[in-house]
Amino acid sequence: MDPTRPDQVLAELELGLVDIFLSLCRFEWQSGYHELATALFQAEIEYSLFSPSLLLTEQSKQRLFEHFWNSSEHRIGEDGALGWSTWLEKEEENRQRIIREESSRENEQVGWTGWFKPTYTREGNSVSPDVAEIDNAINKDSEEELEVADTKQEDDTEALMKMLGIDVNAEGDEEVKDTSTWTRWSEEELSRDCNQWLPVHASSGSLPSDGAADGEGDEQISRVILYEDVSEFLFSLGSGEARLSLVFQFIDFFGGKTSQWVCTNSSSWTEQILSLDRLPDSISEDLRRVYDVLTRTQSSGSTFSLESLLENPSDESSRRTNMIKFVRNAALLCLKSIPGNYILQESVLVAEELSQSRMNSSSGSVTPCRSLAKCLLKSDRQDLLLCGVYARREAVFGNIDHARKVFDMALSSIDVLPLDIQSKGPLLYFWYAEAELANSSESSSLRAVHILSCLGSGVKYTPFKCQASSLQLLRAHQGFKERIRTLRSRWAHGAIDDPSIAIICSAALFEGLTTGWAVGIEVLEQAFSMVLPERRSQSYPLEFLFDYYVSMLQKHLKQSKLAKLWDAVLQGLQIYPSNPKLLETLVEVGHRYTVSNRLRWIFDDFCHKKPSVVVTLFALSFEISRWGLQHRIHGLFERALENNELRHSVILWRCYIAYEISIARNPSAAKRVFFRAIHACPWSKRLWLDGFTRLTSVLTAKELSDLQEVMRDKEINLRTDIYEILLQDEIKS
Repeated sequence: MDPTRPDQVLAELELGLVDIFLSLCRFEWQSGYHELATALFQAEIEYSLFSPSLLLTEQSKQRLFEHFWNSSEHRIGEDGALGWSTWLEKEEENRQRIIREESSRENEQVGWTGWFKPTYTREGNSVSPDVAEIDNAINKDSEEELEVADTKQEDDTEALMKMLGIDVNAEGDEEVKDTSTWTRWSEEELSRDCNQWLPVHASSGSLPSDGAADGEGDEQISRVILYEDVSEFLFSLGSGEARLSLVFQFIDFFGGKTSQWVCTNSSSWTEQILSLDRLPDSISEDLRRVYDVLTRTQSSGSTFSLESLLENPSDESSRRTNMIKFVRNAALLCLKSIPGNYILQESVLVAEELSQSRMNSSSGSVTPCRSLAKCLLKSDRQDLLLCGVYARREAVFGNIDHARKVFDMALSSIDVLPLDIQSKGPLLYFWYAEAELANSSESSSLRAVHILSCLGSGVKYTPFKCQASSLQLLRAHQGFKERIRTLRSRWAHGAIDDPSIAIICSAALFEGLTTGWAVGIEVLEQAFSMVLPERRSQSYPLEFLFDYYVSMLQKHLKQSKLAKLWDAVLQGLQIYPSNPKLLETLVEVGHRYTVSNRLRWIFDDFCHKKPSVVVTLFALSFEISRWGLQHRIHGLFERALENNELRHSVILWRCYIAYEISIARNPSAAKRVFFRAIHACPWSKRLWLDGFTRLTSVLTAKELSDLQEVMRDKEINLRTDIYEILLQDEIKS
């Protein structure tokens, strides 16, 4: 795609705008304003993806959106949400219906009945104006009596607190003399952070009444996000790339799972990793595999892993359950605005699986997302990639027979579909062959060869019955060569998409299964020569292709040389230095086939030339999992945090503090690191709370009280008052 085209220039600008918006949402979330961050996402997605199809100026559009936001209508992600445009259509239908009803009632009136003076009523009985004035006077006196009673009740409350030994006018550091009180406060604060992240609607009736406790009322009111809080951050998106980026980053933000969709060299990926305050699932899984590899081959491996240092609080699981449901609802609604995107469809099905498995722990043979997938397919039976995504989920859950039925049905009907849908067919063939090989049955290789030969030869697909003939294999060899020759000219102009990558991978897989893996690997190497080197560094499809190339080398290491795999990994890290898959392979291969010092030298070289959070995390994981020397681990932390960008990484500071406490057993050093951390990242509430949960052995109650005061001065959102904890202690005693 030509980057100088006007529409592409606009798309790049909008992608940058989305990244800035994400930075704002992360900042608000990490500062403790979870409801505001959630509301910003809800407002922007509604405003950009579900805007009414009306010719409106930006000012008129915002006025119309204000009406939607101030209503009691459910917003995206919430149960029952319809989207702004659908809500507006229903509102217009209701308005027209009311107008018709009023018009019909006016037509039914027979004539004029004369003027009359309305009278005041009380419980349906007419009363005179004098009586109404008396009632108003009585009500006014009653209100004054209630105010006096409320004042007296407040005085009684203060007296009761003094009887309990709590002086409301005293300073906090004079009251809290036990660090365990501050520990319980931080635990309660973390618990509320986990449970309170969804905004409360001002018109939903969920706000407390006048008779509710003041603390509860203030807490609920603070969770209401008004239109004025989000209006200045709203912007319209016209490009499909920017809309997809917004939705995918929204799913990642709230803990959903998406396939990799952006290059690890992109600014959005770099900014996302740099702003982490906890390990995301994708990187956490890679680090867990590194830990398993390192400890499996050692008799005295470390009991600590990098991810175990940052264990989530107990309430995190309940929040994740609610968030996954929130993500599922939102992604499902976004499918109406962005139809046919298989990455979004896969996110919906995975979110459905996670939500169903958490709600119903009983294990069964039915894939949790089966009902939802069938419902989606009923609405669009020509969605070829949705069939493939659904079949892959069935295969992941071990239902290979059911997956075969779905794949066979989709591929058998591909010839009668429109050409734009047929062009996506290679993805389906490739997914099917991969699913068969992952099944590892006796006929899996034969089935995979049959599937790939149908793609290569271009014949109409038929379900597998017997081994492919020699003639069919020959036609498939020639067919793949012709397809790759056609791709060469397209790739030279930058037209690199997922179906073309699927053709290359399928050709390599077919050659590997029929001719030999050396030939299959050669197909991939020839594909890299079809692209200019500068284009490879910013293209995610080519990054995926390189990951596939390395994985094929690793799977068939016996047929190829170790040096070839090692050189490929190092070459890939020169192009994609923050690629987690390549770093995982580097640790696994380096640990098994080279000495540890060589691997350390490679990590040090990358940390010096191309420093990144991901490289530092993998280097730390390698050392911690092997009981590395403390001065070595300290050196990794210090060199990373000396970098002007990495010193603002919350996840690195939190790992450093946790390492000093849990592994080095040096609370005094952890205290010094903590104060450096809050100076470098003062916006991170989670970092501040680490001081309360981990450093109570070296921080006094006075210091913890001062820390809380500084948190308030920094405008970090705190949900728990220390007096609540003190009252709980008094009640228990």
